[in-house]
Amino acid sequence: MRAVVQRVSSASVKVDGKTVGAIDEPGLLVLVGVTHTDTPAEAAKLAAKLWGLRILSGEKSCSDVGAPLLVVSQFTLYGDARKGRRPTWQAAAPGPVAEPLVEAVCAELRRLGAHVETGVFGADMKVGLTNDGPITLILEI
Repeated sequence: MRAVVQRVSSASVKVDGKTVGAIDEPGLLVLVGVTHTDTPAEAAKLAAKLWGLRILSGEKSCSDVGAPLLVVSQFTLYGDARKGRRPTWQAAAPGPVAEPLVEAVCAELRRLGAHVETGVFGADMKVGLTNDGPITLILEI
């Protein structure tokens, strides 16, 4: 699994002009990509890493301060543009594989005590954010 994690002051995701997920306080925006070999164990490991990642103000984690997370599926994280001008998406898992694993990340975060907002899997989403720092990390699990 691959995730791009941004520390944000606020973030939201819209589908067809309607807000489907939003956080209006400091927290994390997490874009999650899934590849063919990912497993539920890796989803749980990613969730634990996100919950304990100490990148909020004062080197705190979401678990330390109860900060929310907005999790958005992002198959393009597995895009490969090393050749030519058009990326290939072959490394990205198909929807029936990826969707349950993105949901597993969210479910595990909630089990750990997190407030989690989400986008809509497979939808054309408009993501807005105010990056705080800016701090952006790439995680590979």
